[in-house]
Amino acid sequence: LNVVDDKKKEELRAEEAEERAFANYIRGIVESRAGDVNLTVGDNGAVIPSSIANKIIKKVYDICPIYQLATRYNVGGTLNIPYYDEKTQSITMAYATEFELKGFLAGVLSKVSKSLINNSQFDIVNFVIGAMADSISKWIEKELLNGTADKIDGLKGVTQSVTTASATAVTADELIDLQEAVPDAYQGPAIWIMNKATRTAIRKLKDDDGNYILNKDATAKWGYTLFGKDVYTSDNMPAMAAGKTAIYYGDMSGLAVKLSEDISIEVLKEKFATQHAIGVVGWIEIDSKVENAQKIAKLAMKAA
Repeated sequence: LNVVDDKKKEELRAEEAEERAFANYIRGIVESRAGDVNLTVGDNGAVIPSSIANKIIKKVYDICPIYQLATRYNVGGTLNIPYYDEKTQSITMAYATEFELKGFLAGVLSKVSKSLINNSQFDIVNFVIGAMADSISKWIEKELLNGTADKIDGLKGVTQSVTTASATAVTADELIDLQEAVPDAYQGPAIWIMNKATRTAIRKLKDDDGNYILNKDATAKWGYTLFGKDVYTSDNMPAMAAGKTAIYYGDMSGLAVKLSEDISIEVLKEKFATQHAIGVVGWIEIDSKVENAQKIAKLAMKAA
């Protein structure tokens, strides 16, 4: 028992030393004393100690539902993953098609007031962890939903699609078709993802008995359900416009995300001097592709 207690104390001391080193790096303080942790500085700033990086990743997980629900691989380098599509592959013993998850480097900026940095009583470590996690999660959600050409695919790689008859509106029947595009085996954890304006439009739709099809639900994760499934809204989703993907539906574990836990930061001391702030850039290595095409479907608006 004492051995366990001693090990915990040692881990806590190491974590405190890492947090102190992280705070000193942000504040520009250089100290040299016994037990100090020195951050390794590379091309993209200093490599964050694992205890700090883990807190950032954990916070990103907590505040980014799409990342949370996806199948996650927290490794660096290139990763080969089997890809499954029932339309082209039957469920028999056969060689699997693979795709690569690479490591695209991305920097996400957070600004920190110099007044906070100069206040020695202020918990600068947790503030920066929160600010970085918030910036990273917003950027990750945008990329997972929309992708970027020749970089992250995200849900842009969804192949099951229902196209609306109108370029600016959806019908209840089209929503049913979208839900039915996902096999029953994957319906359990399925959710809807859309822009808030799309949700507002769907709230006005009624069934043949005059009942609204989208309902407020106190037990739902995000307050609303549509045909029995939770509805998540994001500003990163396009609104209903010609040629746009307005809704995703399905089990988001069909999306694979590779995010390396090796995070580094760069402190920009002069760039935001006129704003009495410094910039903290968090560098991450990430990639994402659809892993199981059967789990997710999209509603595409008719082209103009």
